[in-house]
Amino acid sequence: MGAERRGDDDGGGGPVGGDAPLVLLGMSDGLIHAQALHFAAELGIGDLLADGPLPSADLAAATSCDPGALYRMLRMLAACGVFTETGPGTFALTPLGHPLRSDHPRSVRSVLIMNGTLLPLVLDGCRHTLRTGEPAFTAVTGEDIFDHLARDPGHADVFDAAMAELTRVVLPAVLDAYDFSSVRRVVDVGGGTGALLGAVLRAAPGATGVVLDTPHVADAARERMRAEGLADRATATGGDFFREVPPGGDLYLLERVLHDWPDDQATRILRNCRHAMGDGARLLLIESVLPPGDTYHPAKTMDLSMLVISGGRERTVDEFTGLLAAAGLRLVGVIPTASPYSLIEAVPAPVPAPDLAARPRPARSG
Repeated sequence: MGAERRGDDDGGGGPVGGDAPLVLLGMSDGLIHAQALHFAAELGIGDLLADGPLPSADLAAATSCDPGALYRMLRMLAACGVFTETGPGTFALTPLGHPLRSDHPRSVRSVLIMNGTLLPLVLDGCRHTLRTGEPAFTAVTGEDIFDHLARDPGHADVFDAAMAELTRVVLPAVLDAYDFSSVRRVVDVGGGTGALLGAVLRAAPGATGVVLDTPHVADAARERMRAEGLADRATATGGDFFREVPPGGDLYLLERVLHDWPDDQATRILRNCRHAMGDGARLLLIESVLPPGDTYHPAKTMDLSMLVISGGRERTVDEFTGLLAAAGLRLVGVIPTASPYSLIEAVPAPVPAPDLAARPRPARSG
């Protein structure tokens, strides 16, 4: 039989396949699951289990945790599919849990650590965001998120590592959806430590590129390029994309940059890109695109998160079209990928020819 709709006695519209009150309580439990996942990442449980199952008592000794408390947390996460209890008190990673390992090619350990480190700073301020529409991070800490990262090297390192991980997670989908082979010169705007640029240059062996980011991040990007053997084709420059963007590229990349900012600041970034672009250059945004209606998409969660953290936002296709037009750019296509992100391609908009007929004619003499 099909899924049964319940909750009609509460006014209808209950969730399919579940009792409405219990589903809501289960959603609330997600806060506990998320925090436990953050703790597991911070404790390095994935690395400890990389070679096979271990008793929870051994894991507790290695992480300076109480054995009983850690066992109960691992048992809960096993019920969520992250670990499996292979024997009484002994745990192993599941396929879902393997990206908790630091050495996994698509690790998300640093992302989870970042969420567990930075999000608690602002959770108490979420009511402020709902009442005012302003980011809670500034209200709670007295500084915006990027000033905080500039002041706190520890949090900045976690953030940079998390951004590099997110890039690695989506890279296969991006490279599969877009042909970079003809690119000659790439400008990666706000490109972090260069994970995306490095992948694009490997996909386009004849290309060169530059990462633009803050000075300390640009230093890390240059080191990455040296480590990956790309120092002769790639460099990084420290700067501010609100002031200027390096010229000379035929492809300008912005990966998850615009969602950090409200429309006025996002437009300023795009205008600086347009100013740097030649007429034949392209711009490629790697961003989530909000679907209409009640359709589930992780961007709808991220949209609220960005408002709370930085005042940023996720956008619809129409909103991207308007944002690009305000910066002198024309959207030419939106390419979905096998990830939550789409590729939004734009080119310089043509400058309209002056309407000579509308000009006032000089008065004729005589």
